[in-house]
This record gives sequence, C-alpha cells and structure tokens, in this order.
Amino acid sequence: MQQSTTVTANGISKNASSKEAVTAFFEEEDYERARKYLTRFQTLMTYYKCAMYEIETKFKVLNEAFSPQLDRNPISSIKCRLKTPESIQEKLHSKGYHISLDTIEEKLNDIAGVRVTCSFIDDVYMLADALLMQDDITLIDRKDYIKNPKPNGYRSLHLIVIVPIFLPNEKQYVKVEIQLRTIAMDFWASLEHQLKYKKDVEFTEAMAKELYTCADISSKLDGRMNCLRKSVMSDYDSSTDEAQDDSLDSEDLDALSKTIERIKNQ
Repeated sequence: MQQSTTVTANGISKNASSKEAVTAFFEEEDYERARKYLTRFQTLMTYYKCAMYEIETKFKVLNEAFSPQLDRNPISSIKCRLKTPESIQEKLHSKGYHISLDTIEEKLNDIAGVRVTCSFIDDVYMLADALLMQDDITLIDRKDYIKNPKPNGYRSLHLIVIVPIFLPNEKQYVKVEIQLRTIAMDFWASLEHQLKYKKDVEFTEAMAKELYTCADISSKLDGRMNCLRKSVMSDYDSSTDEAQDDSLDSEDLDALSKTIERIKNQ
C-alpha cells in the first residue's frame, strides 16, 4: 500500500497509508470550514447586536425628547433580545429552510428584537410614527395586533425595520423586529407565556378562553386609562370618539382579580 505523509492535529505523521492521509486531510478541511463558518456566524450576530442597540438608543432618545412636551416619559421599559443559535436552528427547521448564513439573513426577521413597553395606547403609535419618520429607518413590515388582535387575544404593534450600523471599516444594513405594547398588554403576554408553556400541564380550551377574556379586560383597562389621560391633559372630547364599549363591570373586575390571584399562587 502506498505510503504518504499525513498532517494531523498533533503534527505530521510519516509512513501513513493513502487512505489515512485522505481521511486526515478531510478532517482538517472540515475543521477549517467549521472554524470559518463559526467566525462568520459570530460576525453576523455582532451585526444584529449592534443594530439592536441602535434601535434601543433611538427609542431612548425619543423617550427623552417627548418628556418635556408630555411632562412624563412615554416609555416604561425597553428590553432587547438576540436569538440563540439553538432558537435560530429550530425556527429554520420549523419553516423547512436550509440552514445557512444566507438563509438566516434572508428568511428570518426576528434575530434581533427590541420590545418597547409604553404607558398608554397613544404612546405606542406616537413612538412608532416618530421612529419611522427618521430617514435612516426603512420599514419592511408592519402588523398591528392592537387594532386586530390575534385569535388568542395577544395585542402589540410589530414592526420589521432595517437600520444601518457603522463599523470600523464598513457599513451594514440589518433587520430588527420591534414590538410596541402597553404595560397591560405586556402583563398579559408575559403571564400567557408562563401559563401556556408550563411544563407537565395540559393547556385546555377552557384555559384558552379564560386567557382571551383576560386579554379583553386588559384592553378595556387600556382604553379607559387612555381616556383618563386625555381628560387629565384637558384634550379629551368624548364626542369625537368612535362608539366603543370600554366599560368594566363588576364581573370583569372580579374575573381579572381571580386570575391574578390564581397566577400568584401557582
């Protein structure tokens, strides 16, 4: 059998067979290819992280800019989230996409996520409009789950935008998912996630119905608080409002109270 020199991880091994040499060569090639892929993936994640921080900074600036005119801060909190490699892989698999860096960039819009929690419904739209007016922001998609809630009762305003990031030797355009919601919407969404995905518990249709009821109650609270804000600011004229029923009766309040208490005790 023909002998050859083999390059291994520990150095050079002489007098190896051709088969062993080829095997070792491909092992080295696979390692090098994997190393380059990992480096490119880490670079891509850095782009998303920088874009996420860019959007976060923009909202912080808007929060301060609106503060003097509103005499309050419209933003209650800002949270950032970067998808993990495991989560990225799982989403690509669920959508039937081939796993590659190009696929990640082209097909996934929520690698970088920013969640903005506002005090009132009007703040959500005010901040969204102010962000989208900036000339370096490009809107890719807008889904208004406040005006058109999801079947389970979920409410939020979702924006997919492209924002430029400036690096030492380059400029990149990166997609970021933005969720804007009120405190009440965030409260409901957080508890819904905890309850629905609780381990070893079967989520029944009755539970789903109760969660939807709670979402409806939260929406009514948002509506009433928004009206109260307008009244306090002396810019509210009920005659200009579209007809809507945001009233909360004793059953609504009792149901919300019982649900909150039940969640606390779990």
